[in-house]
Amino acid sequence: MLPTHPTSRTNAPPPDLRIVPVESVLPHETHDDQRSGPLIDNLRHAEVMINPPIVAPLDEHHFVVLDGANRCHTFRHLEYPHILVQVAHYESGYVDLLTWQHILSGWNSEALIDHLKNLKNIELIPEQNVGAIAQFILPDARVFAVNAQVTSTHERNAILRDVVGLYQHHATLNRTAMSEPEEIWPLYPDALALVVFQHYTPADIIAAARYQAYLPPGISRHIIHGRALRVNYPMARLRDPYTDIEKKNIILKTWVQEKIAHRQIRYYAEATYQFDE
Repeated sequence: MLPTHPTSRTNAPPPDLRIVPVESVLPHETHDDQRSGPLIDNLRHAEVMINPPIVAPLDEHHFVVLDGANRCHTFRHLEYPHILVQVAHYESGYVDLLTWQHILSGWNSEALIDHLKNLKNIELIPEQNVGAIAQFILPDARVFAVNAQVTSTHERNAILRDVVGLYQHHATLNRTAMSEPEEIWPLYPDALALVVFQHYTPADIIAAARYQAYLPPGISRHIIHGRALRVNYPMARLRDPYTDIEKKNIILKTWVQEKIAHRQIRYYAEATYQFDE
């Protein structure tokens, strides 16, 4: 069985960094226009790629993007030939698949409920429901479950995109790993709802990429033990349209070996909070 829940790790293997064709990395979620717009401008002029996207093998020639859909979309938009990625494997035991919750503010709950009722192919139930694609928990303790009145995964994910797109348009959205309302309301006193999603499996993520049945952005949460951060790899080498990919990977391997030789790579086993995002 593929692991989907976090376990304790005190060590992780070195990151598997590769340069791959941009068209070989396939998203499992839609990109976020609010994030990808500024990112296009940033990467167009960037000298280095800081954090490579995380991908998992899909087949012999393709990868599914686990984290970094906006970066991959940006490379595709800019028509760069190659992208630096970190390859991770679900079955390795070093990848956990969780979900984000969404905290909504800057709108009002009654308008939210009215708009949800107007969406097609959903049933809004005023109680918890284990089969719901999303559940809205309000500060007054009311709960509304969104049931998708369709049968296929492709249709369910399309409806979920409609639901998330609705409140993205009207409300301010914050993602959180917390799921208990009593923890969230004191931290977000202006929140109008907490949105909780169903759990997904690696097979769900792979199918979403393979069949283009995309999830909305910001729901799947992949935790990579041994993630490569602040790599700062030269963008010019990725933009270069003349050097073939085999040569680029040889150059990358040499670059990494030099980093190791000069003790410029350090492994941190701790879970951390970063204050300069």
